[in-house]
Amino acid sequence: MPIDHTLSPILYPTRRHLLGASGALALGGLLPGLASAQAAWPAKSIRFVVPFAPGGSSEIVARSTAVELSKTLGQSVYVDNKPGAAGNIAMSEVARADDQHTLILGHIGTLAVNPFIFDKLPYDAAKDFKPVSLLAKVPSLYVVHPDVPAKNLKEFIAYAKKNPAKLSYGSAGNGSAGHLAFEYLKMTSEIFMLHVPYRGTGPMTTDLMSGRLDAAAVGAAAMLPLIKSGKVRCIATGSIQRLPQLPDVPTVAEQGFPGFEMTQWYGLLAPSTLPKEHLDKLAIEAAKAVKAPDSLKRLNADAAEAIGSTPAEFAKFIASEQARWQKVLLRAKVKPD
Repeated sequence: MPIDHTLSPILYPTRRHLLGASGALALGGLLPGLASAQAAWPAKSIRFVVPFAPGGSSEIVARSTAVELSKTLGQSVYVDNKPGAAGNIAMSEVARADDQHTLILGHIGTLAVNPFIFDKLPYDAAKDFKPVSLLAKVPSLYVVHPDVPAKNLKEFIAYAKKNPAKLSYGSAGNGSAGHLAFEYLKMTSEIFMLHVPYRGTGPMTTDLMSGRLDAAAVGAAAMLPLIKSGKVRCIATGSIQRLPQLPDVPTVAEQGFPGFEMTQWYGLLAPSTLPKEHLDKLAIEAAKAVKAPDSLKRLNADAAEAIGSTPAEFAKFIASEQARWQKVLLRAKVKPD
């Protein structure tokens, strides 16, 4: 009986249909492999850029996170310090990185300050990066030289009001976290003090200990040893609660300014080109990394609080910090060095 070629190709497949079917089967067999290849991230070592010189809180947070991520991601994560231009050099470079294996440590300065004090930034804090996780907060400590006649914040504010323009405070530079911290206190307490910007925390601390400066607001990691040795006196902490390392020092909020908080903060950012599936994986591991036992030990030693947020939580936090500090920066008329 002759074959009727008008019948359905399902019943009588032609060579073209057979080839199409076999191709589809072959492609279907490849799909799991393609999906596996896409999921195999990271495929090489990850560069974790820190936009500051080695040392201090940024180093502790970055290295603690990098060590733990190296264990869970299956690839080494190494810290690359790249300071300069208030963090703008590093942020600009990472914003344009397209290798999917370059990350950066976000900071209050690069994300909530620089956008409002520079007329033109080489990066867009909102568009060029994807927030991954808020890693840690480091409280600012308000300290004075031992010769300043104030044992606590209330006495210091009273003394400053009786001696307008007599007191000076130092910072690591215009727009630095220490600059913000003291301007925030000045605005809240309605006192006036002369700001003396330095090029780094080191030289500022030297002048504070020698008495050339009266006061400063500095991250806990750098100040705790000096406080314990009596070289400076801590009159208040910018944390929400008292620090276990300084149980006898009240917070700013306790001393008449409810709701006051001043902390430096550090988070993990990725270039905006990082695919969502990689971002989600990284966020989960980063949140666990800062709360690993070894990380907590390192961070707690320097009064740093481990956070470990989701990308959405970190994005919301950045937006709230930008709104808060924009007001302070405009009032203080802060300009970059």
